[in-house]
Amino acid sequence: MSSNPWNPEQYLKGTMGDLRTRPVFDLLARVPVDTATSVYDLGCGPGNSTAPLKARWPGATVTGIDNNPAMLEKARDSFAGITFREADIGTWEPDDPADVIFANAALHWVPDHARLLARLLGFLRPGGCLAIQQPNNFAAPSHALIGEIARDPRFRDRLKGKLLGDFVQDVRFYHDLLRPIADAVDIWETEYAQPLNGADPVLEWVRGTALLPVETNLDRDDFSAFVSVYREKLRTAYPVAPDGITLFPFRRMFIIATGTAA
Repeated sequence: MSSNPWNPEQYLKGTMGDLRTRPVFDLLARVPVDTATSVYDLGCGPGNSTAPLKARWPGATVTGIDNNPAMLEKARDSFAGITFREADIGTWEPDDPADVIFANAALHWVPDHARLLARLLGFLRPGGCLAIQQPNNFAAPSHALIGEIARDPRFRDRLKGKLLGDFVQDVRFYHDLLRPIADAVDIWETEYAQPLNGADPVLEWVRGTALLPVETNLDRDDFSAFVSVYREKLRTAYPVAPDGITLFPFRRMFIIATGTAA
């Protein structure tokens, strides 16, 4: 059993790095903050979401927050001039009120979104912005098949309640939560038609994310058995086109909440 399967090289492997970073720019384009002095990137991973924040607000103190040492090491090696700190998003507090709190593909790992988002909104300066992107692809075969295989008696007891996606709610939940406590709320979803190359590319994609709880909670042999079944099901769900491309549709939810003005 691996206690720390996170691998920044796997996460950014090949074209996956560009595809994972594209939503960063789509979210950032909608952040209505012209001038900032304090910006935080929650769940910064290897820093691919943090560097665009520094480029947008070069005069700001930009801090990346993550709880994984391997990801933080990669981020520090890759991006000078940005502070990266180890902390858990669920208990993190900023050093000072923030102009922007940015969370790209991070909050779906954190429970109790009702408490979490209200708490994060409370850390903003008047007129500051909470900007969130989180996967909402959990009904797609890539994720649903993991849940299906996890119900196999060989794996069920060890994986029950451990899979990714349990914390993400529907759009109405976030709208109803944020409207009473924010000046403005903007929520939308985008499905990216992601073209992937190589052998078993959807499997390679989820190895860096959705398969991590499976790897963490199973021993080596059982994880190998799980992946063997999963691989075959993915090949049926996501066939390779004659030109070698595997199309992997992926839905993401975006949330912009502007803090109450002074």
